[in-house]
Amino acid sequence: MGTLLDRFADAAVLVVDDNEANVALVHAVLSRAGLSRIKTVTDSTQAMAGFEELRPDIVLLDLHMPGIDGYTLLDELRQRAGGSYLPVLVLTADTTREATHRALGLGARDFLTKPIDTMELILRVRNLLETRELHDRLRHHNLALQGELAGYQWTERAELQAREHRLAQVRHILADDLMSLVYQPIVDLSSGDAVGFEALARFPVEPNRGPDRWFADAMDVGLGPELELMAVKHALAVQDELPGSAFVAVNLSPATILAAELPVLLGKADGPRLVIELTEHVPVEDFEAIGKALAMLRSEGVRLAVDDTGAGYAGFRHLLGLNPDIIKLDISLTRGIDADPARRALAAALVKFSDDTGAELIAEGVETASELSTLVELGIDWAQGYFLARPAPLDTHLTGGVGHVARTTSAARQPSIQPSIQRSVVSH
Repeated sequence: MGTLLDRFADAAVLVVDDNEANVALVHAVLSRAGLSRIKTVTDSTQAMAGFEELRPDIVLLDLHMPGIDGYTLLDELRQRAGGSYLPVLVLTADTTREATHRALGLGARDFLTKPIDTMELILRVRNLLETRELHDRLRHHNLALQGELAGYQWTERAELQAREHRLAQVRHILADDLMSLVYQPIVDLSSGDAVGFEALARFPVEPNRGPDRWFADAMDVGLGPELELMAVKHALAVQDELPGSAFVAVNLSPATILAAELPVLLGKADGPRLVIELTEHVPVEDFEAIGKALAMLRSEGVRLAVDDTGAGYAGFRHLLGLNPDIIKLDISLTRGIDADPARRALAAALVKFSDDTGAELIAEGVETASELSTLVELGIDWAQGYFLARPAPLDTHLTGGVGHVARTTSAARQPSIQPSIQRSVVSH
């Protein structure tokens, strides 16, 4: 019998009964069964004081006692429990239906009829302690879930507030036209002439951060196409200022290419002098829809460039799925190409691919003379990068001319490049 309640050895038990013989019996039986924290009260007026002192895990309570009866104590215990599970085992010789219903209504959990059967006492106490244990586990589990839910709700509210802030910032840019463009020349490596200019957005507003973040925020709040269309509008405004037959290139996401406003905006554009650059950073979900939208624009002379080729699998899918007019080698492929056979091999394969498909090939991110020389050796015709010219307002390029580019590309074909020429190029 000593093992039946051992797992609950730390459980606190309060026994309230005016019959001292019953109290002594209960104490002896529960002690032998493994319980040690047992408090007995034979004066019902002292029952609640015993409760506050012990804070029991289970109460054994007689119903009919002088002073304060068990029903009153049941009601008081229920209130003191404060909503937590406190099992009360009623000890009574009153087996009437009225007594049972009244006790149950006041919070009793089980009944043990007097005279007390010792084994039944142990089993009922064990069952109630097991039930309390389950209730405690469930309560702790629910508290943990409530904590997690509160954390999720806090995070969700914080994310919603952050999104609303981003939305307000992007709307402010759109409403007040707070965008400017700089342009980076795309250079013909054989002649040194600028064949095109990539339009790059800048945002002279707080917080001060790169354009990629602004466009990402705009896309996140559903205003990505509106912000990209603003860039297109600014870029088209300078078409008449471009030298010779040079084009202007604008970066567009698939969502903007599918936007109904794009063909309207391009209605008065000089199609052959416009290049749409599709980046791989936003995946194309529907090549058929993109192809149809681009076909209408390309019929007006607009050319398609696939950006970031060589940086990932998506770029090669774009090559095969959209048959671009221009292929742009990603900066990750260009950088260090002079010292990396693998990069040279991949670039050479793309040169062959562009020759076979009739596409032009642009190397992005050229930063050293050695990289430029390697690109020339590979047969790449066009390039852009800091070594050739940095992004700047268009009139800066037009006023300064592009003669320095011609000197640089010519030097790239020689065994060495003069340091003074390199410095003059980078300063631009």
